Amino acid sequence: MSNFALTTTLSFVPKTISTFPRKFGTWVALFSLKSSLDLKLRFKPSRLIHMENKESSSSRGALIVLEGLDRCGKTSQSGRLYKYLDEQGHSVESWRFPDRNTGVGQMISSYLANKSQLDDHAIHLLFSANRWEKRSLMEEKLKSGTTLIVDRYSYSGVAFSSAKGLDIEWCKAPEIGLLAPDLVVYLDISPEKAAERGGYGDERYEQLEFQKKVAGSYLSLRDSSWKVIDATLSIEDVEKKLREVVLDCMITCHKGKPLSQLWPC
Repeated sequence: MSNFALTTTLSFVPKTISTFPRKFGTWVALFSLKSSLDLKLRFKPSRLIHMENKESSSSRGALIVLEGLDRCGKTSQSGRLYKYLDEQGHSVESWRFPDRNTGVGQMISSYLANKSQLDDHAIHLLFSANRWEKRSLMEEKLKSGTTLIVDRYSYSGVAFSSAKGLDIEWCKAPEIGLLAPDLVVYLDISPEKAAERGGYGDERYEQLEFQKKVAGSYLSLRDSSWKVIDATLSIEDVEKKLREVVLDCMITCHKGKPLSQLWPC
């Protein structure tokens, strides 16, 4: 230790101690500095505490989307999954697109029931707008820890519109920036098998040839977030497989998987 450093150090030592022999004074000064450092290390900087709190709060709900052809069983399985998770004590909500309770949703509902006519481009943009209406609320729910079970999402919009002949990239464009699902469960069934199920043909898009085109469009949209389940299995078997993949996804999101956006440029 230099004379300057020693003098500076000793200036912080009480006069009664500084009058002791130099070696003893040096030892006391070093002990004092060590104690000061130890004291500081016991208390974490406020910035570090904030960062740790931020990390612990990154736990969130999962965005689970069920997709598939008309009459594949999405609505039934969404309801069963919601009931199961709710009974297990999870914070969960069941959503469906189009959401026919909004202003845009009511226009879509009229169109689907064949009560109004719209250009294919116009109805596609309405479907997209319907999802954007709920985008902020969706993010808020997920960040608060609520898992969302969603019956149809952007993939349906793109698959159905591109099946009409619209350019698939044009169909994707209005969806860019919406939240990307953590898991897409595709309930796989052939158009022919789906057409055999009760109630088929009640809405505009429930036509066999058209559904074949939709199936082809869905195939081109699959990515790593998709899990395919055979929808021709019994209701109970489909439900069991669905629970397995959903619970795994929920665990990942609880550990802090970050939210992402659809089809980033």
